[in-house]
Amino acid sequence: MRTERLAELPLEGDAALLSLRPASLDDEEFIGQREIKEKLRIYIAAAKNRGESLDHVLLHGPPGLGKTTLAQIVAAEMGVNIRVSSGPAIEKAGDLAAILTNLRPHDVFFIDEIHRLRRNVEEILYPAMEDYKIDIILGEGPSAQSLRIDLPPFTLVGATTRAGLISAPMRDRFEVAFRMAFYPVEDLCAIVIRTGRILGIEVAEEGALEIAKRARGTPRIANRLLRRTRDVAEVRGKGAIDLEIAKESLDMLRIDEVGLDELDRAVLHAIVSTFDGGPVGLETLAAALSEEKDTITDMVEPFLLQEGFLQRTPQGRIATERAYKHLGRPTAGRLF
Repeated sequence: MRTERLAELPLEGDAALLSLRPASLDDEEFIGQREIKEKLRIYIAAAKNRGESLDHVLLHGPPGLGKTTLAQIVAAEMGVNIRVSSGPAIEKAGDLAAILTNLRPHDVFFIDEIHRLRRNVEEILYPAMEDYKIDIILGEGPSAQSLRIDLPPFTLVGATTRAGLISAPMRDRFEVAFRMAFYPVEDLCAIVIRTGRILGIEVAEEGALEIAKRARGTPRIANRLLRRTRDVAEVRGKGAIDLEIAKESLDMLRIDEVGLDELDRAVLHAIVSTFDGGPVGLETLAAALSEEKDTITDMVEPFLLQEGFLQRTPQGRIATERAYKHLGRPTAGRLF
């Protein structure tokens, strides 16, 4: 049973930050991703009616869209425990076996960054996902023996920002796959207002809308911007977030009116100015910016592609007409 907030008092410190995560699929709790929520409600209700574990679920999409939160909600809605790990953290097959053998019936096992699982660990998961069994090799050489251990039925929820790096055998074993989409501004606005209520700060609709427009379609970024705007409101304002305070705070963070930050603009400037609009390869672009390739592909490119500032071609990255206009650069002579 869910516990109501005591007297609706604002939370403070770590408790407030933890409470930002929704606890259920209720529309007032988990805002957005309506199609995914509707399907999950059906799949969860059907599994509970049959007394079975939920089928394995793969969640993929850019970071900050709620994949971890959704896995926790799945466990809560199923009324079971959740074990959390990540691909890089599971180094040996024995580490995975220790987790799997300690699961209770119908528990949720969440693996973040599942595309980074080692191959020998991944192969242990295949029979575990299909038959709820794992094979353990005891000893070495000719005297080695194989021990088969039965597992309780469980639900594996995998999350990744790089779905293309998941091997085909692993991907085929997920019965349910959801692509998490960027959030529209109206949903982000509702999230900002909800977060402000939890943190105990008044957020005017105009201020929430300004934050939402610059949050890159991502709830995690919207909540981060709200917390920084709260700081400005408490120090330079009257403790409430209105349009003026929101703009002052976001301008201080150098986040422009469409949500591009300094790194986004640096990427576009490099392509437009240094490489004459492209095409330019990822390694060359990363070297020019002194940034890691993964930072560009995971943190920068998804939003630039979504908003039409960038195109990816077999020859490399190309800046679009919108990128030129946004940077205030002439487009004469360019073919788009």
